[in-house]
Amino acid sequence: MFIQTESTPNPATLKFLPGQTVLEAGTADFPSVDAAEKSPLAKRIFGVNGVTGVFFGNDFVTVTKSDDVQWDHIKPAILGAVMEHYQSGQPVMGAGAETASGHAEHTGEDAEIVNQIKDLLDSRVRPAVAQDGGDITFHGFDRGVVYLHMQGACAGCPSSTLTLKMGIENLLRHYIPEVTEVRPVAV
Repeated sequence: MFIQTESTPNPATLKFLPGQTVLEAGTADFPSVDAAEKSPLAKRIFGVNGVTGVFFGNDFVTVTKSDDVQWDHIKPAILGAVMEHYQSGQPVMGAGAETASGHAEHTGEDAEIVNQIKDLLDSRVRPAVAQDGGDITFHGFDRGVVYLHMQGACAGCPSSTLTLKMGIENLLRHYIPEVTEVRPVAV
């Protein structure tokens, strides 16, 4: 098994590509070791000293490290943990664990606008963000303000504010005049 790694715009996060499907559908975010209890793979990666977050996409695993460790010191252990997991035959997600489909539900008078926002996010934003090892999902819409949740490499990334304001906000405002601002939310 050959696992590729790619850097992300977030210097604290690396993207690992095991060369096979990680999740059939959706994403899974593990911002802490406690959250990783439902995933044998995430638990194994959190076993590496210095790992502070794990995120799964369709064909990648994104790992975030603490500032006090260097990638050169923990990358081999993470590669070993991912390889050991796939050789063990265990599932990526434990029984009964759910992956996130992404967007929050929204009903009401703005339902048509929200559907347009979700369509643009799915077609234009999420594929590009997945290339960087993260995900951005719709969280809410209130009086012209779109609230988005950033995961994986996007969470805590120094360039995420610029991505939100200059990229996503401009895109949404261009296609949907009712959108006036985009803000991140922590879930």
